[in-house]
Amino acid sequence: METPVTRSPGPVTERGEKTRRRLLAVAEEEFGEKGFHNASISSITQRAGVAQGTFYLYYRCKEEIFRALVEHMNRSMRRHLSEAIAGAADRIEAEKIGLKVFLEFCREHSNLYRIVMESQFVDPEVHRWYFDTLAGSYSAHLAAAQQRGEIRGGDPYTQALSLIGMAFFLGTPHLIWNDHPPGDEMLETAWAFIEGGLQPQ
Repeated sequence: METPVTRSPGPVTERGEKTRRRLLAVAEEEFGEKGFHNASISSITQRAGVAQGTFYLYYRCKEEIFRALVEHMNRSMRRHLSEAIAGAADRIEAEKIGLKVFLEFCREHSNLYRIVMESQFVDPEVHRWYFDTLAGSYSAHLAAAQQRGEIRGGDPYTQALSLIGMAFFLGTPHLIWNDHPPGDEMLETAWAFIEGGLQPQ
């Protein structure tokens, strides 16, 4: 499924790219702190220290930069997790490492986490794209692990959705409801649940 994000090209210079990244960074803060409906382009440009007209060189509207942030979360998180589990001995170990690293990543990028969660109400299309692409990539790795005999059989896409759902909603109490990291007991309990579901029969 192709990304639904369509972005104006903007100036193709190093300075232009720096400005685009700055707009994304402050939009992440703006949407994460205020929510989509209370955020504004004028506030984003003020925080970025650029003229409001500059915004429209890069993004056509508030919805477009919001979508770009959802895409950014998707790609950054997938890349971060891939690097973190690269040295895992098998898929079971990769899942254990991945759960902890995912929750740490979301805590470090809590505004992006909130934006992704809000996207289901703001832009259902990009919300679906986010989880479809995430689950598609994830299920391919799980299918390969099944072939190697590292995890039990079954529909890998369903396995992927189950693991993604658990990870995301484990983060909710610690990133949205409260502001404290998940404890060791929570991680161990979640891990035992995941391990029991993935161990080969």
